[in-house]
Amino acid sequence: MSTTEQKAGAPFRMVVEMGKIREFARATKSGNPEYLEVENPVAPATFLVTSAFWQNTRGGNQAGSGFTSYERVLHGAQEFIFHGEPPRAGTALTVQARPGPSYEKTGRRGGVMKFHETVTEYRDETGRLVAEAHGTIIETSQAPTGGTDK
Repeated sequence: MSTTEQKAGAPFRMVVEMGKIREFARATKSGNPEYLEVENPVAPATFLVTSAFWQNTRGGNQAGSGFTSYERVLHGAQEFIFHGEPPRAGTALTVQARPGPSYEKTGRRGGVMKFHETVTEYRDETGRLVAEAHGTIIETSQAPTGGTDK
């Protein structure tokens, strides 16, 4: 494993909104009444991924990704860890992403794949850690050269 010179992104505020919880639940085809009918709904487990839309990417608020070419990037994994109940509508979260480990592996087709992990922390108004998201982005050594999928 190699350590990268990436740095944490700037923290930003995200308010969990009832309407956005319901939109997300409908978009993911959930019929769970806890998301759609309750006055103060709990957020679906994967709802926190929407925090990416709250970031100011021009101001350098994202944690450094470490990859060099978007043409060769794949989404490798995403995991959410909750330290209690997921946040409910009305909860204001402070969100901050930081780089995790970066490492390389040789792929089955002979190319080198670079793995870049990111950890995003979600804290409530008291500073309590509510959840963490662990994501992995993979950078392949070559861009795709077409394919047989049609």
